[in-house]
Amino acid sequence: MITADLKGKKALVTGAASGIGLATAELLARMGAKVAINDLARSERLPKEVERLRSTGVDVIAAPGDVGDAKDAARMVETAAAAMGGLDYLVNNAGTPGTDRPIPPSDLERQDEAFWQKLLSVNLIGPFRCVRAAAPHLKKSRGAIVNTASISAFGRGGSSSVYCMTKAGLVSMTKELARGLAPEVRVNAIAPGLVQGSNWQCRWTEDEVDSDVANIPLQRPGKIEDYAEAIFYLCAGAPYITGVTLMVDGGLSI
Repeated sequence: MITADLKGKKALVTGAASGIGLATAELLARMGAKVAINDLARSERLPKEVERLRSTGVDVIAAPGDVGDAKDAARMVETAAAAMGGLDYLVNNAGTPGTDRPIPPSDLERQDEAFWQKLLSVNLIGPFRCVRAAAPHLKKSRGAIVNTASISAFGRGGSSSVYCMTKAGLVSMTKELARGLAPEVRVNAIAPGLVQGSNWQCRWTEDEVDSDVANIPLQRPGKIEDYAEAIFYLCAGAPYITGVTLMVDGGLSI
């Protein structure tokens, strides 16, 4: 496990009441950063996880808000930054599959206008909303942004074709923002593969998971801590890396 002294640093992690987001928020906080943990206001997990982490002595606050709503996303970012006294790191991790079972590419009926709008608003426009609100704070601190994309952005398949397209868009957005916010702010992304312990809404069958694991050179699914460490590196280290999407998939993409 890599480490760094992050005392005095402030981070906002979206979609962080469970899975990769929670593991990332916890790692940043344990390294000394003050962390705002975002999830939907109706989330039952958010207050519980904030209380659990506080009981261990780390400095975290709740930042409820919906990145899929333009006004609420901007309010959430501004409120979190004000409460912490600034912002050094933004981790755009919030996302949704919009379905509890994978939708095959051939099923166009289930991928209707409403489905498109939901996934676009949360998975693609949501991160942009957060970046736009956070940019002044990040420029001031010469900070970093890390987006959670997916190997589905590179043709590996996913919960739906629409999901894959939104993640491909996020990879492109990472490059555009890296140019647009340079030189003050670095912008990178990770592309997770199979995730163990994600609390993800969309579920694959045991046979489907076993088939994927058999094709992973490292012969295991990724743990949420594996992805958190990659995000941590791109936030706290990697001073000469920007515009990059780091594949974190145990070799599945090769």
